[in-house]
Amino acid sequence: MAPRFTYVLVHGAFTDASCWWPITLRLLGSGHRVLVPPVAMRSFAGDCAYIRCVIDRIEGPVILVAHGYGAAVTAVCGSSPAVAALVFVNGYVLDGGESITELRDLFPSVDIGPFVVASLFREEGDGVGTELSLDIDHFPSLVAQGLADDEAQVLAVSQRPIALAALSERAPWAAWRTKPTWGVVSDGDNTIHPELQRFGCRRAHARRILELDAPYFVMRTHPALIVDLLLEAAVEIDS
Repeated sequence: MAPRFTYVLVHGAFTDASCWWPITLRLLGSGHRVLVPPVAMRSFAGDCAYIRCVIDRIEGPVILVAHGYGAAVTAVCGSSPAVAALVFVNGYVLDGGESITELRDLFPSVDIGPFVVASLFREEGDGVGTELSLDIDHFPSLVAQGLADDEAQVLAVSQRPIALAALSERAPWAAWRTKPTWGVVSDGDNTIHPELQRFGCRRAHARRILELDAPYFVMRTHPALIVDLLLEAAVEIDS
């Protein structure tokens, strides 16, 4: 029998779709359908629209899994009728009318602040925007604890910056108000405060919150535990 669900994995800031490879490998190896789309991170509304388009092209129900900034995106585009469940991993779980900046400022500051690098980039037409990345030399110790040194260095030099403007755009609604949710909280995350993660999962009435002693790249350090959670979600909503 063909698998009922498609897992769509949405990445966050300072990385790209490849961050999900340990999860993707395990899900594909178990015979599950998986799609890992890129997120441009130039515009929050644009990212929401693109991921919604990806979801709407899929046949059958979707379990939408998102990390960091990607969780804010999926809190919006998860309203698609195709989405059967949401799984937030170290995520900004926005409510309608909120922005990432507003939610972040309600919680204690995190360690990455002094190491965020702001750079100008050319927007379409004559506009100029600001994008944020992490200092390459400090990247491994900030967000890639527990990974091999060479792996962390590759992640550092291949990170995908996020446009500053995307962080202040407001979510028009919150899909978690009508969808079952699960959550992962990483107590060692220096990028998104664990209390912010925990608050979002609790506010979304997550059916289970998996708490781990893990960094920002929890999907690289604890893939087996996250896959177990994803499979658990599928069984529960299919029963």
